[in-house]
Amino acid sequence: MRRRRRLRRRLWGAALTVAGMAVGGGGVLLYQETAAARAGTGAATQPRASPVPARSSAPPSVPARSTAPPSPAPTRSTPPPAPRVPADGPGTFRRSSAEGEPQGRGPVRRYRVEVEDGVTVDPDEAAREVAAVPGHPRGWTADPRYGFRLVAEGPVDFTVKIATPGTTDRLCGVTRPESRGMVNCRTGHDVVVNLRLWTFGSPRFDGPVGEYRALIVNHEVGHELGRGHETCPGPGRPAPAMMQQIKGLRGCTANAWPYDARGRYVAGPAVP
Repeated sequence: MRRRRRLRRRLWGAALTVAGMAVGGGGVLLYQETAAARAGTGAATQPRASPVPARSSAPPSVPARSTAPPSPAPTRSTPPPAPRVPADGPGTFRRSSAEGEPQGRGPVRRYRVEVEDGVTVDPDEAAREVAAVPGHPRGWTADPRYGFRLVAEGPVDFTVKIATPGTTDRLCGVTRPESRGMVNCRTGHDVVVNLRLWTFGSPRFDGPVGEYRALIVNHEVGHELGRGHETCPGPGRPAPAMMQQIKGLRGCTANAWPYDARGRYVAGPAVP
């Protein structure tokens, strides 16, 4: 009995000793952690608190107003001013410096282009437009007997002059009041082109101004080639280039070219 009591006392004493050692150790570790935290060396072992976002005391930002002036309202485009065509001019001319290659298969007729002084038409631009007419597939070079070449220097077979209406009337010898300022002509070896008709076309010609310019050149150069006037071959048919279409079409349709798309001459009855 006594042995049992002594054994129990020994066991309880041992247990208390072990417990005290455990508690003492824990206290040392706790102290070490706390001291390290105070010294700033144990940050890795301390739990980190979640950061709390600071509230901004500044007022919310307001978008700045643009100081740029407002875009102007769209405006309607104004049409370009109408070309100015003086009624008369000095009767002197400036030559084009443009030149071209020979056109056609026949003997070459050399020609140059001139524009009256004081006129805003550029001589070189006019010359290039004139030169495109004889060499057109439906122009006079469709006939193998004819050839042309635009030149700037040297002798020429004829000259194309673009002149004011007053100068045109004087060169062409216009005397009838109803015809003044409204004709083109070929006089001697000058093809005289009325600036007003070159610029605006003819109210009798149903087509763009460029086509009417081709008709002027084809008609007057046709006279240079020795061809006379023709008239309408029948209602609804193309008017011949040698018809005076400026005086009316007589039932024909406007046409600027002496040949059709198949290379056939657009003919009409000769005018006596």
